[in-house]
Amino acid sequence: MESGFLPRTRFQTLLDALHRAGYRCVGPRVRDGAIVYDTLTRAEELPRGMRDRQAPGRYRLEQTGNPRFFSWANGPQALKPFVFAPQEPLWRSERNASGEIRFAEISPPAERLAIIGVRACDLAALRLQDRHFQEGVVADSHYAARRRNLILIAVHCTHPADTCFCVSTGDGPRATQDFDLALSELDDGYLVQAGSEPGRELAAQLTLTRATAAQREAAAREIEESAKSQTRRLPSRQLRDALFANLEHPRWNDVAERCLSCGNCTAVCPTCFCHSEAEEPTLAGDHSRHLRLWDSCFTQGHSYIHGLTIRADTRTRYRQWLTHKLGSWHDQYGRSGCVGCGRCIAWCPVGIDITEEAAAICGGGTHG
Repeated sequence: MESGFLPRTRFQTLLDALHRAGYRCVGPRVRDGAIVYDTLTRAEELPRGMRDRQAPGRYRLEQTGNPRFFSWANGPQALKPFVFAPQEPLWRSERNASGEIRFAEISPPAERLAIIGVRACDLAALRLQDRHFQEGVVADSHYAARRRNLILIAVHCTHPADTCFCVSTGDGPRATQDFDLALSELDDGYLVQAGSEPGRELAAQLTLTRATAAQREAAAREIEESAKSQTRRLPSRQLRDALFANLEHPRWNDVAERCLSCGNCTAVCPTCFCHSEAEEPTLAGDHSRHLRLWDSCFTQGHSYIHGLTIRADTRTRYRQWLTHKLGSWHDQYGRSGCVGCGRCIAWCPVGIDITEEAAAICGGGTHG
């Protein structure tokens, strides 16, 4: 649903419309040397003119002086923290004066959240999170409560990082679905496209002008050039059989010598959903909270079962992560669990490249 053109000088009207509708706006801001999602009140808080330089084990920002707000690829965050909280209480147990223990569910706050600057790879990751948390036999009520209160403002990606490979996974750089509004950024403003009825209602409040043919052509050309500029790729979108046929490949030992088992890749991955649970009792012992916390398959405790650690070394932990992410997700969700965002490459302290490892094990080049 093409809606029109929003001049850059009127970007604040989008934030104002969302605030009037009762949403807290969250968008990209520069903090601690990275572009992260944070509360957004004014358009001036966006990372104007910022460009990210990413490589294996490296992430840096630089100021280019251009007028754009979204001329960068991605930061360490995705949408995952806003729907699958890094730490949250699920229920509470209390002991009354007679010694009886009662349990009560703790519901998450019903906050209306508008996230601005969402990229196509992260929308694809959110669809996978939806499959896991909402479309299984038992839906996760905490995830669902947050998910239904989201409004998503996407931006088509025109400045991919060196670590990006969303074209090879089929997940970008153009946002094609699951957004409320999608923006194509030009130097003087934005082509605005509505993708839902709430998005159409929001666009109607922005006093958009008709987009010219030249603006539409320029926006399409930038997205096409963004796709062509990506050099990394996975060998195939279907690596399940190749991975499981190579469980004893010598490359597993090679990558284990480099991997720190730190879990950074799973923390920044927009689709990883492993978690652990813990009790948080009070000192008085009269009540306790049961918490869910992000976890990683790279930790020893993740595969601990009744006195035995199933994956006791880094080799088997990395193999578990890669074969699950790129292989057995096809059995669970009908596709790979990788959306090509490249975060695991940039934020790995030793620069391990998932495309390079997959190619070494399954065959096929990482560049082209």
